Amino acid sequence: MQLKLLRRNKLYQGRVFNVIVDDVEYPSGNRSVREVAEHSGGSVILAVYPDNRIILVYQHRYPFDKFMWELPAGKLNIGENPIDCAKRELAEETGCAASTWRKLTAISTTPGFCSEVLHIYLATDLTQTPDGRKLEEGELTMTMKLLPLSDAIAMIERGEIVDGKTICGIFLGERILRKEGTLSGSV
Repeated sequence: MQLKLLRRNKLYQGRVFNVIVDDVEYPSGNRSVREVAEHSGGSVILAVYPDNRIILVYQHRYPFDKFMWELPAGKLNIGENPIDCAKRELAEETGCAASTWRKLTAISTTPGFCSEVLHIYLATDLTQTPDGRKLEEGELTMTMKLLPLSDAIAMIERGEIVDGKTICGIFLGERILRKEGTLSGSV
């Protein structure tokens, strides 16, 4: 369905997202309003060691006022390539680098009202960076955990991991690694 844009109102321009309210017209001639959280998107990293351990971060999420387990991830800078964002965020949040990168997918997080697209990558052949983690001020309470992929899947099943991008990355990554036969031992 093609809506006719009658008027666009950018109500708020923020650091993380902008708020847009559009007046639109349906093909029938009826009018409506569409509210959009305009977001530049981001990158998400499923970092997997040869023994099937993955990296999770535990960070405070302000909208929920609680800590959540997530895959390392971050917001794209204006004009930034998603793979460059993924490499930057992996280094900043975990102190790791990867020599092998593979894009798993891109997801529209909440297409009913938000333009955010997250690019999910599989990172392997991990090494520690010489400088270690470089957390931003809002990430100083972030902790990191290495755990078997099977444990992360069990955490999802128990409702301990509820973050959508993390669930997508873990399940899709596990499925692809299993299908290709690159998971070592049991997962």
